[in-house]
Formats: sequence, C-alpha cells, structure tokens
Amino acid sequence: MQILLFISGQEIFIILIVVLLLFGAKKIPEVARGLGKGIKEFRKATDDIKKEINDNSEIAKDINDIKKNISK
Repeated sequence: MQILLFISGQEIFIILIVVLLLFGAKKIPEVARGLGKGIKEFRKATDDIKKEINDNSEIAKDINDIKKNISK
C-alpha cells in the first residue's frame, strides 16, 4: 500500500475504528452515500464549467471568422 497523505496503515485502522464508534454501523452507509453524491455533484459542476469554457471559445472563434469574412 502506498503512503496516503503520510498516514500509516495503523493510523488508518484507528481512524476507521473511531468513525465506527462515532457514527455506528448503521450510519456509515448513509455517510458514504452522501459523500458519493457530493463527489458526483462536484464532478458534474466541474464538467459543466469546462463545457461552458469550451463553448465560449468556439463562439469566440466563430466571431473572429465572421470578422475576417466581413473585412475581406
């Protein structure tokens, strides 16, 4: 296993036990599901931003083409 944020295997195990004690076995799937939905929304938002940037650059190219055609 690679080093994950400079945390050893024992420390990860202790963190998992603390999480289990704090949330309980029934809450962990709900927390994981919420975390997964949050990550999915974040990825969707970043994809939307990338798409908007790409769309705007295409619009700018079209405008420049029109300007070139008009000046000819």
